[in-house]
Amino acid sequence: MFFRKPPSGWPNIQWKRPHEISSNPELFVAGGSRMDVIQGVLGDCWLLAAIACLTTNEQLLHKVVLPDQSFSQNYGGIFRFRFWQYGRWVEVFIDDRLPCQGNKLIYMHSEERNEFWSALLEKAYAKLCGSYESLSGGLTSEALTDFTGGVVERYELRDKAPSDLFMIMERASRKGALMGCSIDAEESQMEAKLTNGLIIGHAYSITAVKQVKVRTSNQEGAIPLLRVRNPWGDSHEWKGAWSDGSQEWQLVPQDEKRALGLTFEHDGEFWMSYKDFVRNFEKLEICFLGPDSLNEHEEKTGKRKWEGILFEGSWRKRVNAGGCRNYIASFWTNPQYRVNVAMADENSYDGKGTILVGVMQKERRRMKKEGVDLLTIGYAVYKAPQYVTGTLDRRFFETNAAAAKSSVFSNLREVSDHHRLPPGDFIVVPSTFEPNDEGDFILRIFSEREYKGSELDDTSGVVDKDAANIPKTPEDKASKDRAKQGFLNLAGSDGEIDAFELQSILNQYFMKEFDFKGFSIDLTRSMVAMRDFDFSGKLGFEDFKALWTDLTICKRAFKLADLENTGCFNSFDFKTVLTNVACQSKCGIPGMRISNATLNAIIVRYSDREGKVRFDNFVACYVKLKTLFDTFTKKDPNNQGKANFSTEEFIVMALYS
Repeated sequence: MFFRKPPSGWPNIQWKRPHEISSNPELFVAGGSRMDVIQGVLGDCWLLAAIACLTTNEQLLHKVVLPDQSFSQNYGGIFRFRFWQYGRWVEVFIDDRLPCQGNKLIYMHSEERNEFWSALLEKAYAKLCGSYESLSGGLTSEALTDFTGGVVERYELRDKAPSDLFMIMERASRKGALMGCSIDAEESQMEAKLTNGLIIGHAYSITAVKQVKVRTSNQEGAIPLLRVRNPWGDSHEWKGAWSDGSQEWQLVPQDEKRALGLTFEHDGEFWMSYKDFVRNFEKLEICFLGPDSLNEHEEKTGKRKWEGILFEGSWRKRVNAGGCRNYIASFWTNPQYRVNVAMADENSYDGKGTILVGVMQKERRRMKKEGVDLLTIGYAVYKAPQYVTGTLDRRFFETNAAAAKSSVFSNLREVSDHHRLPPGDFIVVPSTFEPNDEGDFILRIFSEREYKGSELDDTSGVVDKDAANIPKTPEDKASKDRAKQGFLNLAGSDGEIDAFELQSILNQYFMKEFDFKGFSIDLTRSMVAMRDFDFSGKLGFEDFKALWTDLTICKRAFKLADLENTGCFNSFDFKTVLTNVACQSKCGIPGMRISNATLNAIIVRYSDREGKVRFDNFVACYVKLKTLFDTFTKKDPNNQGKANFSTEEFIVMALYS
């Protein structure tokens, strides 16, 4: 129920079933209504505002609260609910015991004492999030997304409101979007009451957006009004123009009042003009319904409000948690996704298409009890170059500006914005603000038209490639001559050396250039195995020369990355350094393509806790990769990306490499 702080003022909480509270409990009484959503002692007004919005669309409500359940037929004390969670609908089962003081529910409840759908929904959502206490404080947009699978856009109000905001709200309302609003507050002012009747630091739901007809003795017209609801469900309502019983309503014809369902009760619901709404509220959230919000009829008929695509990803420390573009040295390592804007919107005035982009971090509320906070996240969108065969590198982001980006980096669960872009391919880069912040996320992109998308990645493998030459130095030839003499001094009558002798030769030369403890015997054994095809455990002079060439190239590539001569390079640069090793003209070493998954394994295996890669670990990685690629290539002569190994062959290769 709670993990830190029990609800104050309620010392004797009892868990009771609806049959113990009411003689004739019902899941729904005359259907679900926004009047069934009344807040209790829990500070989850954001959740209740979302539930009130949900009641305005019966199909959406019944997708979450399954209506084929009751307290009579097939009753077993268990109820089930459905929530959208990061790309899929999940079912949550709960028993029907509810926290009470006496026979009174202490948390959310309905106006009808024998109606329990809203109280049970709150309990199911608390289970989804980990506890009731996890629901204390939040954003209406979170719950709206979990109830619909939609994506939320946020607007600043007052002097920051767009000039066409009411049109946006009208259009969104016609498309079935759900809306919430709030007024910001300092921690010490939460849920303080203003003289105009509104509550600051409190979430409201918007249940209607209307142009309402008005008539005077000599003219007719329409005024933009909004119907807003306070989840407290009491007399705390707006007291200004168009409030309950205000004189402005005398201008509205009776038939218009009936069409609006107008009542003047102390139920927390009120009307206000759009102008007053923008002037008094500060935040607006609009949840647009995507493909995951479709009902069965829409799914069968293909009627869609938005087309959508979803990607799942992770930011991993030292690997691809590159931070925002302020950190250009690591920004390019973030996950990258290609999306195609196929064509302009229907009736587009500028030849552009609209996309709605949302980046959502996963499971952070559930981990709240472990002290895990929301990360600060955002994204950038770049025009894709003409030919993209893998992830874009640092040079691309240094020389290209973003075509679009999130309006802010924020510690919201989901950061989203809509953008108008010309037809073509674009690259979306979701990121945290700071590098090395770890977390899982989903990226969702919606459009009015169908489109395609994919994650940018390479397929691990080898390919001959001619790239920038890393020049040789006079020291390279001198060290090679000394190494040759060292080999001849240690080689036996058979003209070969073993791993121990190789270790002695290599450490004699490389420990003079690098501040490290030398190559371990395990690593020199792997070096021998890289070229020891008859499993003799030894290297001849020709194989030694080839190994020396490999190590010299590794050394030069490493020094290019270690410009400050610290004895290490950053793990974010690992892929670039491997490219510099493998892609030198006339070096005789095949290029290495490294996939995102392979790169993750490499960095976890060969970098330290601080994300630093030292020379011996870099060489160990290179030796392992080259051995694996060479072994695979021999079994895949036609370069099909597939190879067959017997159990014996695989075990021998894995043990000896």
